[in-house]
Amino acid sequence: MKTFVAVDFHKSYSYGSIMNQAGEILKQGRFANHPEALGKFLGEFAGPDCSAVLEATRGWSVMHDWLEDVAGQVTLAHPLKVKAIAEARIKTDKVDAQTLAHLLRCDLIPAAHVCSPQARLLRRVLRHRMFLVSVRTMAKNRIHDLLDRYPLIRAQWQAEELFSKLGITWMRQIELPAPERLILDSELQMLEHLNLLVKEAEAYLQEVGSRDVRVRNLMTIPGIGKTLAMLVVAEIDDVRRFARVESLHAYAGLVPSTYSSGGHTQHGAIIKTSNKYLRWAMIEAVWPAIRTDVGLSQFYHRLAARKPTNTARVATARRLLTIVYRVLTENREYRP
Repeated sequence: MKTFVAVDFHKSYSYGSIMNQAGEILKQGRFANHPEALGKFLGEFAGPDCSAVLEATRGWSVMHDWLEDVAGQVTLAHPLKVKAIAEARIKTDKVDAQTLAHLLRCDLIPAAHVCSPQARLLRRVLRHRMFLVSVRTMAKNRIHDLLDRYPLIRAQWQAEELFSKLGITWMRQIELPAPERLILDSELQMLEHLNLLVKEAEAYLQEVGSRDVRVRNLMTIPGIGKTLAMLVVAEIDDVRRFARVESLHAYAGLVPSTYSSGGHTQHGAIIKTSNKYLRWAMIEAVWPAIRTDVGLSQFYHRLAARKPTNTARVATARRLLTIVYRVLTENREYRP
């Protein structure tokens, strides 16, 4: 008998609903987040005739992997699209699970892409590195702010040289009031530790990236180094899931929002419901790309001459992403 299982996944427990093809509830209830508890809840309904669904909420991969072990097919539902289809005034775990089960039974689930476990782990390491770099930038900004309160001392070093080995040695030796000296020493210790953590993450990524031909191909594109290439590969995963390059542009959030009604069309800021990491990578790659590639430089400056700088930068990032799409789909290096 074909059955449909919907799981409303939470941090400490989950609520499940099992439904047959006629839409009748066969079983429902709460169970602990544990593979044995999931197996006990499914009971005789587990097996190849069981189709399961859960939303892509925080920590979804844990329950998804457990469901793959006991169900014939597992669908990951896009939470925003599900909400648009079946938003209810009464929202409980029971209602959510039943709604998901009905949508799955009727083949109306807007599915989200499920990365492989290896790609998920790589994403976590890359995002961990991004977090460390952002915290390191915050520490550097705090040091700049502290030294700016002493302009006579600050004038002795250029900003770009301040965090070199000589600059850090100098900051450890300058005379400051005791409270400021304490803060600066603490900030320098934290900066030193963050540098070490970033290097450890980068060493792991270098080892993994050297084995991926997609990373090596992407590194031939102007502005994309090994870390950005790995981030792009991890966030796109299988490029074949994008039938057109425009779909990849929308996934990265590099297209303007559009409102069209009654014959009038308005374009606004770039869409936010997208992959912010891929968008960040493409925009980060713009400046080094236009410094090294004549075609991209001409494209950017032609736009910047008649549009705001940010608009020209986003358009160039979109062109870079088009190049990424061609390189990945054709499995080749970049040709200027």
